[in-house]
Amino acid sequence: MNPDLTRERRQATFSVECLTHLLDGGSQRQTLRRRQLQALIERDPTGIFDNTNNAYLHRTERHVRALAKQVRLLELCRLLDIGGGAAADTDTAGHVLSSTDYPLLLQAVADDLPTSLHWVMFVPNIQSLCDDEQQAEWMPLIRDWKMVGCYAQTELGHGSNVRALETTATFLPKGKGGGHRGGSFVIDSPTLTSTKFWPGTLGRTANHAMVIANLIDGQGISRGMHNFLVPLRSLHDHSLLPGVTTGDIGPKIGYNNMDNGFASFNKVIIPRRNMAMRFATVDEQGRYSKKNVADASAKVAYITMMQVRAYITNEAGKNLAMACTIAIRYSAVRRQGFDQDHQEDNNDNNSNSKGGTSRPNELQILDYKQQQHRLFPRLAASYCFFFAGRKLLVTLHDIESRLVQNKPVTKNEVADMHASSSALKSYTSAFAADGMEDCRKACGGHGFLVSSGLPELITTYLQNPTVEGDNYMLPQQVIKVLLKLVQAVQEEADLKDYEPCESYGLLPSLRAILNGHKEHFGASSPNDSQRNLPILLKAFQHRAARLLVVCATDLQTSMAKGQSQQEAWNQALVQMGRTCRAYAQYLLLRDFMQGIDSEEQAGSIGPPEVAVLSDLARLLALYWVEGDLGDFLEDGYVSPEQSQWIRAGVLQLLTVIRPNAVALVDARDFSDFRLKSALGRYDGNVYPAIMESAKRDPLNTAGDVGPGYAEHLKRLYVDGVGEYRPKKSFNNSGTAARL
Repeated sequence: MNPDLTRERRQATFSVECLTHLLDGGSQRQTLRRRQLQALIERDPTGIFDNTNNAYLHRTERHVRALAKQVRLLELCRLLDIGGGAAADTDTAGHVLSSTDYPLLLQAVADDLPTSLHWVMFVPNIQSLCDDEQQAEWMPLIRDWKMVGCYAQTELGHGSNVRALETTATFLPKGKGGGHRGGSFVIDSPTLTSTKFWPGTLGRTANHAMVIANLIDGQGISRGMHNFLVPLRSLHDHSLLPGVTTGDIGPKIGYNNMDNGFASFNKVIIPRRNMAMRFATVDEQGRYSKKNVADASAKVAYITMMQVRAYITNEAGKNLAMACTIAIRYSAVRRQGFDQDHQEDNNDNNSNSKGGTSRPNELQILDYKQQQHRLFPRLAASYCFFFAGRKLLVTLHDIESRLVQNKPVTKNEVADMHASSSALKSYTSAFAADGMEDCRKACGGHGFLVSSGLPELITTYLQNPTVEGDNYMLPQQVIKVLLKLVQAVQEEADLKDYEPCESYGLLPSLRAILNGHKEHFGASSPNDSQRNLPILLKAFQHRAARLLVVCATDLQTSMAKGQSQQEAWNQALVQMGRTCRAYAQYLLLRDFMQGIDSEEQAGSIGPPEVAVLSDLARLLALYWVEGDLGDFLEDGYVSPEQSQWIRAGVLQLLTVIRPNAVALVDARDFSDFRLKSALGRYDGNVYPAIMESAKRDPLNTAGDVGPGYAEHLKRLYVDGVGEYRPKKSFNNSGTAARL
């Protein structure tokens, strides 16, 4: 064990295991179960889960190997009765995906599986949008992994603009060619740009797709976008069905185990009942109708997308935490520069890794304030995103359950959840992506090595700022919802329906601003500005509300000057982006604070854990204020003197957190198997691990001479093709000599 890491762990002021239990769900039992499942994968006798040589495999080889991992994983699940057992008498009997063990096994595999969109989007769509009869038919096939699907919305020429999708689903009665009992739908891709493009699992793996298409009923009326279950491949030999063309879209920056695919449909006929019919139906005569449900249920089609956005928010914290673990452990091991203030030799400083030594009094790079400023706010955000992601998933699950059970859900609740999930997805995925790259840069040259684990971690994650709503498009949807709240406050409308909404927290500042009352930062001393979390949260509430009012005012002013609504909206897009980020930061800090309080009240963490988590919350809040200080200064909410307190507070909190930095990443309990990093090893034996990885490269296993020598280098080094041989420049006729 590296002595620097040993010393770092000894100086922790809190229980690492206590925080690990919290992150695992709150109990020691849950941590033990995760570790058991993790060991099951890591010690599997087939060796199929070994990731050691991933970097040296061709993309096709990695895809096929990932399929093998999925099959072996399911084999283990059946052997261990995961998804069965206690659930044998319920509707979920035998459904591996319903087991709380399955996500833990997926994490333990530590590799991307081509089937992931099946459980992330396809199955939730079936459960949310299909009626009981449809689920009774299809869920057993899903349970037995006979039906593996994807979610096919995005097209080659259309992404975020769902209403512009070109794929059509036209009703055809039985007597007019609709061969199925009760009529059919004809799924068609009328143009090149209507080709479904990008859906994960679609290319080579899925045998069904939940296709989003424009429904044209029996009267020829377009009814907008609806969901249709379209068979893609034979269940017997996986061959493509008539009229279906699919394939993989080709190599990407990362995430290349996944067969993101394209698909086009040439008048593919499916049964009428393959339309998702929980909330809308087409009868045998082609008559379209919506079921008599609450207005909020009309938004249920967005549930799957909101689920994925909540999942992305939750995963942002985990991925950022993995990058922080690698960078912070390596920063504790790596030494650079000399401590001029302490020249005496220190035996503990003479070795910084098994197999490597450092000169006496070389500094750990984690002791440099600049390194701390690069890493500790990212570490704080990884914990913040955990609490916010957890709350988002719980709230969304509650709304979905009430919708499916036809219990009261207001339209404002659904719209507000759409806004919150969009704001959090766009902010957390961008912050995580940028933060992971900052972690890589903080590791210096070794961070550029694939063996550091960071390049693949980053490039695999980079899809998230774009997928399920581009991060520069989502703010428009957020602001569209929040502007209705501004209007309601201006009109002094009844706001009772907003009480369960996330945006309800903005009301105090919105009322104050709209009524002309001046708000000020409540800190009366440097200590207030650095330690008082409620004061800091109030600052974020005020900033979000003020920028929202600025958005509303800008739109009104532009239209008053004669601009159309579209022109005014376009003019305000940059301001909308700022406002959305401000709103996301407010939600995140609030959820972080509330999460700490609720865990303390539940007794799952004690005073030491509360203290270290609160320090992280304070650092993150001050770091965000420091980064956008102009937003707080421009209306006088924060004074110039208070802004100096904020900058000083960031530096002070870096010092406070420093002794706990390694312990805080240890609490995540990422195994070396999962991290796949020579730099982030738990034992700190960095340099031997780097060399072992280098020696495994096929370039170093082809003998002493190396590949390419006989074919190419020999011609250069031995045959002399590069030798300079003087030639006469001109022949007797004065023209250049030819070779």
